[in-house]
Amino acid sequence: MTIRRAFADLSVGQVHYAACGDVGAPAVLLLHQSPRSWAEYRGVLPLLGARYRATAMDTAGFGDSSDGGMPASIAQWARVACELLDALDIRRADVVGHHTGGVVAIELAAAFPDRVRGLVLSSTPYTGEAFRFARAQRPPIDEVAPSEDGSHLAALWQKRQGFYPPGRPDLLEAFVLDALKVGHRVEEGHRAVASYRMEDRIGRVTQPALIIRATGDPFAAPHAEELQHHLPNARIVDIEGGMVPLPDQMPEAFVQTVLDFLSTLP
Repeated sequence: MTIRRAFADLSVGQVHYAACGDVGAPAVLLLHQSPRSWAEYRGVLPLLGARYRATAMDTAGFGDSSDGGMPASIAQWARVACELLDALDIRRADVVGHHTGGVVAIELAAAFPDRVRGLVLSSTPYTGEAFRFARAQRPPIDEVAPSEDGSHLAALWQKRQGFYPPGRPDLLEAFVLDALKVGHRVEEGHRAVASYRMEDRIGRVTQPALIIRATGDPFAAPHAEELQHHLPNARIVDIEGGMVPLPDQMPEAFVQTVLDFLSTLP
């Protein structure tokens, strides 16, 4: 199935998105982790597009999307995502988010509840006070100092290598490409997540939700039960062997888990 790519003119400027599926089918919006782009869902879009109108956007300031000079924040990214739904004439969508994308999905559901039917929260942290405190004690996740000999490119690769499956250099290459595209802003997504007060917003989320736990993701897997505690209507499904790059690591298993959940929604 063909992936169609285009831009929408929104408040921040041009926002890039990729889509698969019949425009008359029920809509699914896919939101990526930091500092990735829509390409995280390259293998997911055709599979999901066989039954849905699947759209994967580049978050404002990532991939090929403009940030409009606006400060990076979860609230801002959720507003822009809603603008994209407007531009595509999508009245209501199921929203799938991975890592940062899951946090944006929660804010989208909280801020624009009539636009979101259901939520799939893949490897999504609960960003409460304990999360913010712990994150403040840790070094940057992806930031590396530029070097004249290019060794910082290898450093980008090596920072992530332990959290990616062996024998899949293609996944690390895709990460490095996206990280290089955002350049010095590579940490913006992580900082936005770390400053988001989810405890003030998650109580507004009443939509049915699925929490996907990638068992090999040491950053997100421990948060699944805490997130479920704050979303009592949510259930947890494990994807065994899933790691930080879950959607492009295991697209078939990811899509099947999403489809199984969406089929239960009214």
